[in-house]
Amino acid sequence: MEELSAIDVWLMVTAAMVLLMTPGLALFYGGMTRAKSALNMMMMSFISIAGVGVVWVLWGYSMSGATGVAQLFGNPFEYFGLSGAVGTADLISIGFGATFAIITTALVSGAIADRAKFSAWCVFVPVWVTLVYCPLAFMVWGGGLLSEDGLVGGAVGEAIDYAGGTVVHINAGVAALVLALIIGQRKGFGKDPSQRPHNVPFVMLGAALLWFGWFGFNGGAAEDPVEAGLIWVNTMVTPAAAVIGWLVVERIRDGRPTSLGAASGVVAGLVAITPACADVSPLGAILLGLVAGVLSAIAVGWKFKLGYDDSLDVVGVHLVAGVVGTLALGFLALDGGLFYGGGIGQLIAQIVAAVIAIAYSAILTLIIGLIIHATIGFRISESEEATGADLTQHAETAYEFSTLGGGGGGGSSTAGAPDNGPVPSRDGVNT
Repeated sequence: MEELSAIDVWLMVTAAMVLLMTPGLALFYGGMTRAKSALNMMMMSFISIAGVGVVWVLWGYSMSGATGVAQLFGNPFEYFGLSGAVGTADLISIGFGATFAIITTALVSGAIADRAKFSAWCVFVPVWVTLVYCPLAFMVWGGGLLSEDGLVGGAVGEAIDYAGGTVVHINAGVAALVLALIIGQRKGFGKDPSQRPHNVPFVMLGAALLWFGWFGFNGGAAEDPVEAGLIWVNTMVTPAAAVIGWLVVERIRDGRPTSLGAASGVVAGLVAITPACADVSPLGAILLGLVAGVLSAIAVGWKFKLGYDDSLDVVGVHLVAGVVGTLALGFLALDGGLFYGGGIGQLIAQIVAAVIAIAYSAILTLIIGLIIHATIGFRISESEEATGADLTQHAETAYEFSTLGGGGGGGSSTAGAPDNGPVPSRDGVNT
């Protein structure tokens, strides 16, 4: 029997780290919602693990890595049920790939917090990962349209996307924006004080777990110690710089830095370094983090100005920082970037890849979302929204609040949840 190599062991460890990111995301998102929707938000992450995990084994992996169909997706039947991979070490890398599909799908849920039907989300998860994530992963990483030998990649050059700037973050951010527009605003959007995050310590714990798992997210595919070391340092320093950038914006704009801003800055920096982790210097990574932190901090206020209700800032963080990290490679890539004498070719390749990812995710997500919304409905009723998604969707509550003066005889209603003050709009206007 063949023994496990050090690379195999490392890939298994990093796959477990990346899988842990989704429960970390559940804490991050759960803390940002209202108290009476926290469990529902966390369940949306957990059902992403369940739904995507099964799809990946049945046909998802095959669609992202098998023989191509028109350079758009792999043959879903070539490795159906992974029957062709059983008995080989390929299962390790297949499992690693599954964790990326899981976290990408879960990210989308943050845009529709507090108002989405859980049943509709359960339908959306397997359909979206099949029709959107897997084909885009194939186009970028599986030898498809955007790869070196693909129709587009061969014409304009292959875009650099080491760990998922286009496939994961731009993809999820665009899908989040589309669903937010389809479902519409929460009642009292921008005015209801209860819509502020109910548990910021959860948010910070979730951000910490995401940061830990991201070392596996970026570093799992490292091919040698030199590359692994660069990835590790860049994954450490970019979010650190992004926190500084984000907090400076808050201090100038709002008069005070916040813990929510620090946690969000961590994620923005992690998103930005994802495509670039193996291809920029540590100094370039610091610059990238500062830019991503500043631009994402500014972007999260756009939803109030433009009127789209992206509940947990998936667009402002993942789409914006994903685009920043993807395009920055045209300037900062050690091999081919403009700042290193590489000319404009790499920048063009990065722009083309970002545009195609945006267009593909937007069109397919729009079709999927509209069909679900027109059939089973994607949104809970106003009365259910007022009661809270935890009770109406799951018959559970995250917290038990004692009745006033009851001395411990509390019921299960979350109506007594504390009002923590004005909603922080992140653009300097408390509502």
